[in-house]
Formats: sequence, structure tokens, C-alpha cells
Amino acid sequence: MRYNKLDLNLLVALDAMFTLRSVSRAAEQLHMSQSALSSSLARLREYFDDDLLVQVGRQMELTPRAEVLREAVRDVLVRVNTTITATPHFDPAQSDREFRIFVSDFSMAVLIPHLLVLAREQSDSVRFHLLPQTRQPQRTLEHGDADLLVIPQDFCSSEHPTEHLFDEEFCTVVWNGSRYAQAGEMTLADYEGAGHVVMQPPGMDRTIEYLFMESTGIKRRVEVTTFSFLAAPYLVVGTDRIATVHRRLANEVKRGLPVTTLPMPLPMKHLAQSMQWHKYRTQDPGLLWLRGLLQQAVLRMDSGIDTVDGEH
Repeated sequence: MRYNKLDLNLLVALDAMFTLRSVSRAAEQLHMSQSALSSSLARLREYFDDDLLVQVGRQMELTPRAEVLREAVRDVLVRVNTTITATPHFDPAQSDREFRIFVSDFSMAVLIPHLLVLAREQSDSVRFHLLPQTRQPQRTLEHGDADLLVIPQDFCSSEHPTEHLFDEEFCTVVWNGSRYAQAGEMTLADYEGAGHVVMQPPGMDRTIEYLFMESTGIKRRVEVTTFSFLAAPYLVVGTDRIATVHRRLANEVKRGLPVTTLPMPLPMKHLAQSMQWHKYRTQDPGLLWLRGLLQQAVLRMDSGIDTVDGEH
């Protein structure tokens, strides 16, 4: 396909080279020979009248013109993939589509198991690829790397549609043998004086919990940081340290850990968990199915059904 004398297939090659910053690796990804991709790069350089990628030391860097083009090229490809080439119908029983979901290990532990059970009831062939958190989740939508985000509403982009999933409250998790568990309560002085286990997302500097503490002026004595919400309750065991944890997650881990939960010593804003998708994909039949299934998964999660035995 050509547009204004440009072979649009070349944009796929250009996007791969922009992303990988390597002709050889891009050729491997596209299942092309390196010489064929080098020829494509030469044609692109001629069309844009710019080098686009230049060798700097052992790696290739984007020229200023290429930096401007990078987002535009990705946007064009996402739009083509989600509107022009998208399948007009979706039958989960017949589909082997892979859905890529950006999700924290909190939602992966409490919500996604219910999604997988419901999906299996309708399809043996639909697949799911769960993606870890990154600093700018909306970029995974805009780059076409994720189909759906499951993230706090506060972190959603205003550029794309969202839909509310559920609200979550926080509690403190303490070891059963700790002095706080023995006391049966936690005061604000206890909370500020305790050693804290805190989740710090890779490549990110803030969580909903962090933003709340910052807004209220609460100072915590952070002794342990972890990249995982799920790990935090495990890391208080055997100590007087505490962790501020999502209530649903805390209830899950209490079943297998010698820990208990205590109310937060001050009112804390609930977390509004939402799902977000690219604005071009609002009518994607597969995503419509997935979004509906996630809403059903929330109902299943809160009904008390165990994902292991299917019983309440």
C-alpha cells in the first residue's frame, strides 16, 4: 500500500528500527534479511531526506527528525491495526487471540484468577499475556504493546477511555507475634514510629499509598522496599515491621501466613481501580468481550468464590 509515494510497509520496518535501535535486531524481529532491511532504511532516508538512525559508538541513535517521527509512526500503525485490519467479529470459542493486560501483582492476585476461570468457561484457546507495571502505562497502549490497562483511576490518561472496576481500601498487616497484634490496635503514633515495608514499583516513584502519605504529611520510617505488593505481607513476618496493604490482598495472604490485619489509624482514601483501553479500540469486539468479562470477574471476586475449588 502506498500513500503520497510512501510504501506504508516501510513504516513497519521503521517502527521496529526506532524501537530496537538496531538494523540487525529489527531484521530478526521482522523475519527479514539484514541486507533487505538496510535497503528499506535507505529508501526511508531518501523519502524523509534525513539519516533517521546514525551510528554512535556501538549503538544507533535516532536523529532529531526521527525523534519527532517516532510517535507519529507508532500512532499510524496502531490506528491501522485497530481500525482497518481489525477482525469485525469475535467468537471466544473459535478465537486463539492473545490479550495483553498491563496489571499490578495486586490485581493479578485478587482479580485475574477469576477472569481466567470465566474465560476458560467460554474458550480453550484464548490466551492472556500479563505485563508488569511501568512508569507511563498509557505509553503501552499508544505503542500497541498492551490491549488493556488495569490500574488506579488516578494513573489513567485523560487521552483514552476508562471504566471503573472496583474500589479498594487499605489496612495494616502485622505479624501475629508482633506487639501491635498483641495490642489489637494501631495508633497514629505507632504507625509513624514503626518500621515499614513499602512497595516501590520498578521505574516509578509514586503509588496511591505514597501520594496519600505525602498529602497528609505523615512521615513513615521505611526499612524495607520491595517491587511487589504481594511480597510486602511476607516481609513483616517475624518482626515488628508493618505494611500498608490492599484489604482484598491482605485477606488472601492471611489464609497462608501468620499475619493479621489492623485498621488504618487514620481515614485513607480508597483506591479506585479502573481499566483503560486505546481510544481507537473502543469498538474492538474482542476487547468488548474482555471488558465485560472483567466486570463479571469483579462480581465473582466479591462473591467469595474460591478460585481453587470454586466454592464459597
